[in-house]
Parts: sequence; structure tokens; C-alpha cells
Amino acid sequence: MIQDNLSQLFERDLEKLKQEITAYTNEADLWIIQDGISNSAGNLSLHLVGNLKHFVGKMLGNIPYERQRDKEFSDKNIPLSVLINSIDETIAAVKKALENLSGDEIKKIFPSNVFGYEMTTEYFLLHLLAHLNYHLGQINYHRRLLDGE
Repeated sequence: MIQDNLSQLFERDLEKLKQEITAYTNEADLWIIQDGISNSAGNLSLHLVGNLKHFVGKMLGNIPYERQRDKEFSDKNIPLSVLINSIDETIAAVKKALENLSGDEIKKIFPSNVFGYEMTTEYFLLHLLAHLNYHLGQINYHRRLLDGE
């Protein structure tokens, strides 16, 4: 089932997120914004966690979570250990939500009209995976830029 594949891919890429943020030479660099870069790696990490906990964990898995999207971009200097813990919680929430999602449910219209048009849950989950990887690439670039790689 596609749910199993999606679960494995989300877990794989969230583990990559942990690898990327722990690879920074200096933990404080997670929060630096350079010219031409809108968001720090720390804020992108908070955004990815909030996004997945809300749309997958809460909306599909009924896992309690109150998203504060503005804080995903305004909070600063969150310890690396807290970020890692949040990513681990996100992995658990996504896996639980997807393992409980039936084949019929994944073909239904996603319960929120996120982009102003209807889409199936399967389509939106694929979008969320692409979104995760888009920001994962930004974090990788940010780290390499700051570390001079």
C-alpha cells in the first residue's frame, strides 16, 4: 500500500533532517540568515515539524497538536536537542497516522482545502513529502554555505 511507502519515505527524510541539522559545525549557525536566504535552518526545521504534525498527525491521525505557524518562523535559538526531539515526535506521529489510514481514506478528498482547490489525501501527502525535501535541500545548502563547503 502507498501508505507504507509514504511512511518509510517520510521517516527516511525526517532522519535526513536530523542528520543535516546535527552536521552544523556550530549549533548557533542553525539560526543565521544570510543575504539572499529568507529562513534559517532552525526555522525551516520548526516549519517542517509544525507542517507535518498538523496536516498528517492531527488532521489524518487525530493526534492532538496546536500549530502556531508564525512561531515556526519567529522563534530563535531553540536548542538542537529540542529540535531533534520534535523531529522524533513528528516521525512517530506521521507513522501512526499513516498506519491507521485505510486504502479508501487515502483516495478521499483531504479534509482541508489547503490551496483553494480539492485534492485527494494521497495527492496532498505526496505534496507534503515534496515540500519536506524542498526545505531539506535548502537546509543542506544553508549548512554548506555557512561551513564553507
